[in-house]
Amino acid sequence: MMIDKPLSPEPIVKLVKYFPNPFKNVIATARTCYSSKGIIKDEDIDLNKYIDLAKSIYEAGHHTTFQHAHFQFAIENVSRYFIWSFLHSHPFYNSEQVSQRYVEVKPGNYFIPPLDAKALEIYISTVEFQNEAYKKLTDILLPIVESEYYKRFPARKFNQEKYKRDIKRKAQEIARYVLPIATFAYLYHTVSAITILRYYKLCNQFDVPFEQKIVVGKLIDEILKVDPNYRIVLEEPIDEKDLVEFNFVQSLEGSNLSKEFAKEFDKSLNGKISLLIDYKPNAEKILADSAREIFGLPSTALSDDEAITLILNPSINKILAESLVLTTHSKISRAMFHVSYTFKKKLSHTADSQDQRHRMTPASRPILMCQVSDEPDFITPALILQNDLAFKFYTEVMEKIWENINKLRSLGVPPEFALYLLPNAVSIRFTESGDLLNLHHKYAMRLCYNAQEEIWRASFEEVQQISEIHPKIGKFLLPPCSIREIANVKPICPEGPRFCGVKVWKLKPNEYSRSI
Repeated sequence: MMIDKPLSPEPIVKLVKYFPNPFKNVIATARTCYSSKGIIKDEDIDLNKYIDLAKSIYEAGHHTTFQHAHFQFAIENVSRYFIWSFLHSHPFYNSEQVSQRYVEVKPGNYFIPPLDAKALEIYISTVEFQNEAYKKLTDILLPIVESEYYKRFPARKFNQEKYKRDIKRKAQEIARYVLPIATFAYLYHTVSAITILRYYKLCNQFDVPFEQKIVVGKLIDEILKVDPNYRIVLEEPIDEKDLVEFNFVQSLEGSNLSKEFAKEFDKSLNGKISLLIDYKPNAEKILADSAREIFGLPSTALSDDEAITLILNPSINKILAESLVLTTHSKISRAMFHVSYTFKKKLSHTADSQDQRHRMTPASRPILMCQVSDEPDFITPALILQNDLAFKFYTEVMEKIWENINKLRSLGVPPEFALYLLPNAVSIRFTESGDLLNLHHKYAMRLCYNAQEEIWRASFEEVQQISEIHPKIGKFLLPPCSIREIANVKPICPEGPRFCGVKVWKLKPNEYSRSI
């Protein structure tokens, strides 16, 4: 039934920018550490003399020497499933990928795993059905979005032709929830050499090892073309049988506990999208103490309230209002590292793909096949819930998708391949933690009314809960316009022509409300 390559266009991987002499730089940086003659340059290195040194550095774990050289790849024909599960599942990368929020998805742009006969027919007919549903749902949503849009921008109603595109994009943003996670994306992806070596060694892990091995193999081929010396340290991938996840998943085969898990998890959320489950009870005291330590002051000279205000109030700590994020480099702002929060969350795949781009608020995301059951389990956007026709159509589409996934699995198609049909709407359940410094940045970005609606709603819930337990901290967790207004920075909205249409800085948090 299986063949050894995808039936869709193969992933395209091109190395477009890189360090000159990257492997020589490993030796040059290593030798500089022990040089009494100053900086050792790449051109000073005779690699034949230092092969053993390169190996010993690598084997000893001195990998910062391999981290200097970066490689930028242009990658095409890869699934959003692969990007979510592998390329963006760690903090050591930078990507710019095509947006499903703003770019219409065309038919035929999806990953087709190696299937045959009846299974292939079901797979292709399902993704085509999903693409048609995407177009139909966009059309259903257009008048609903248009109504909400002109409530927000009443003056624009007098020039409707100009804003047709904006309205369609907002309808597409919601309609994309029905698209499969098999949908192709293209992106620039920049990583260091050590990250590529890690990719290669772990390419057999869940969720999509078939696609991972193809893409990572091409990444390796590209860097070996420009510097074959990386073969000196290149290790073979870990066999799947030596990965704890594979062995444990095999032991669970036939257990069918995913429905019980989902029921238990959802009950624990108490109706929330994101539930605060752990934090430091003395966070405000810790934050204040940290500020006093920075300035060498006793509590009699700087009270807790004064110290927290010094750190978090943008009218005093004005770098909080900078578009260029400076907090990690600021002595006073680094006090926020000591305060942390943990949330239990349930998001759609599409919202979580945005959430995980906040690489400094990491999460333990699932092996998707372990969470997906034979019953539809998906997130419904708020605007769809407001319209009976849209909700009915959306629900019918979800039921059909799961029906066809179950057909594939009954034909013996491995979950790895069948689950490419899962919609962007599929529920993802996980735990996420973050320190206050990085959460502050995340909330400033995601409380903006231009942020994707679902992740905006989750962020709003999180800030509300933080404010309940730590009000001195929570009152300063605000959208970017509110922070800039307090700091007296102009313009108040940093988005320019992308202004959301709402003067959010004039609202209290309990007045925040949006549907698009």
